[in-house]
Amino acid sequence: MRKVLIAAGLVALASAATPLMAQDAPALSTQMQATLDNFLERYAFPGATAAIILPDGTLVTSATGLADVENARAMTPQTPMLAASIGKTFVAATVLALESEGSLSRTDLLSAHLGDRTWFDALPNADSITIGQLLHHTSGLPDHVHMSAFQQDWSRLTTEEGDFDPEHLVAFVAGEAPLFEAGTGWAYSDTGYVLLGLAIEEVTGQPWQSAVFTRFLEPLGLTGTFPSDRPDLPGLAIGYVARDNPFGMPERTAYAEGRLLWNPAVESAGGGFASTSADLARWGHLLFGGTAMDAPYLDRLLDGVPVDPDAQGILYGAGVAIYADTPNGTVYGHGGWIPAYVSSLRHYADHGVTVAFQINTDAGGVDDSTDLVPTLEAALADLAIAWISREGAEP
Repeated sequence: MRKVLIAAGLVALASAATPLMAQDAPALSTQMQATLDNFLERYAFPGATAAIILPDGTLVTSATGLADVENARAMTPQTPMLAASIGKTFVAATVLALESEGSLSRTDLLSAHLGDRTWFDALPNADSITIGQLLHHTSGLPDHVHMSAFQQDWSRLTTEEGDFDPEHLVAFVAGEAPLFEAGTGWAYSDTGYVLLGLAIEEVTGQPWQSAVFTRFLEPLGLTGTFPSDRPDLPGLAIGYVARDNPFGMPERTAYAEGRLLWNPAVESAGGGFASTSADLARWGHLLFGGTAMDAPYLDRLLDGVPVDPDAQGILYGAGVAIYADTPNGTVYGHGGWIPAYVSSLRHYADHGVTVAFQINTDAGGVDDSTDLVPTLEAALADLAIAWISREGAEP
């Protein structure tokens, strides 16, 4: 949902380092556990999971706190949470896969795929939006998530009755003025990714989640990732929101048995998946390492545009945030926020390290009330990078 730009990067393998790093992974796990426990004590969130993938592909996971406070259910590395806008990486990758298959092109006008819909002509910039502009958030579309009409309609949209129709989300921007002429600016828009989901369905003849599953989740063995398309999601950590949250939700966002009080299908292709930190790290390792698809795609994935004229080092590619110059080098990836959950996926290109974590509260995930998210990102990155430096591994 909301704009939470976080990054991750390009993986390079180091087979020579594999025996040493795999052998010593338990020691890294101990340090990682201590880091998470320290953050739990410092920030008093319910629970969290984290995963690090080293340059050789070694996966290290940890968890802390509770997945269900009221029932004292412990958080484990296998506990899934809503991944929110990190789902855009799956949607964008599916579009690139379809382009490789010859089913569409980034240069296609959106009207070539959805122009026959009754609402299409009412879209801002309807006659000029391209698939590529939707991928990069340069379409000029407003973001329905930040519109007061959507927020006022939240309760109706998230009831459990009936099938959720993503065209309800598109309707919020119909008739609105464009933010700018398509292709001339940048503005994050979940609405744009909802439209990409509809375009994927038009091209493939199947639900967009199924297109993601058949191209990525199944062949890559991401068994901990599944569509968040209903309130009853198996094993999901209970999420907790601030008492004064804008959606009027109770602090515990699920019934006693664990079923969500709201329907996360409302996110549609703006996110759309529950996952584990381990799966998110695996996905980042493969996606940014150039091995998630058979056909070459990294040049298209990382073809970024500036998000702000005054911040030329921050770019957005095809569903990926790009930080071109950080203390740890180039970073690629994404972050996610949805009521009661925060997720982060980063890949540090210069070090070949992927880091992911998830927290089952949204406190501090979308504002400046706490530095939890960026501080945890930095702590886990520093831990992983220091580890490979100490072990003498070359990314």
